[in-house]
Amino acid sequence: MMRKQNIILIGMSGAGKSTLGVILAKRMGYDFIDTDLLIQQKYGKLLQTIIDEEGNQEFARKEEALLSEIMFEQTIISTGGSAVYYEKAMEHLKTQGIIVYLAVPFAEILRRIGSPENRGILIPTGFTLEDVCRQREPLYLQYADIVLPVGKEETEMTVRRLQREIEQKSRALSDKYKQEGLEAGNTIITVSD
Repeated sequence: MMRKQNIILIGMSGAGKSTLGVILAKRMGYDFIDTDLLIQQKYGKLLQTIIDEEGNQEFARKEEALLSEIMFEQTIISTGGSAVYYEKAMEHLKTQGIIVYLAVPFAEILRRIGSPENRGILIPTGFTLEDVCRQREPLYLQYADIVLPVGKEETEMTVRRLQREIEQKSRALSDKYKQEGLEAGNTIITVSD
């Protein structure tokens, strides 16, 4: 199945998926979608309210269903941090574009989000935020086409690095499809400054 021209951002809450995604979308002329906001709109509740009222399992069911169905083109898609828990959803997202893991050290995540209690973060009973980060890290790496280390640099610098990585990955995919004799037209992502 050919990939669509989307960029899917994965990573922990506080990694900068929405912040970087909006700027990247403006620079590339793409649309921007935050799947956390799609869930809130669909169910008419904040993420944390869904978790508090319906529990982690029901929230996970709703998130997985939404992620497994979304179809966009030329869109930057910011996913919830727990998206990587759902194999079916992640395999679907792989068919939709290039997956970028925004890799942020735990200390920086903690600095950015402070207390996770009202962030709508799916934290299993008995786990700390640090436990969740450690649990998700191998999953983020498993699904990522691009791993982008993100630290304290200026947002604009991070977006520029991300654009270069996307362009390189797009070229590599195009070359791969050409070698396999497939049409590569809808895999090329052109990035301009």
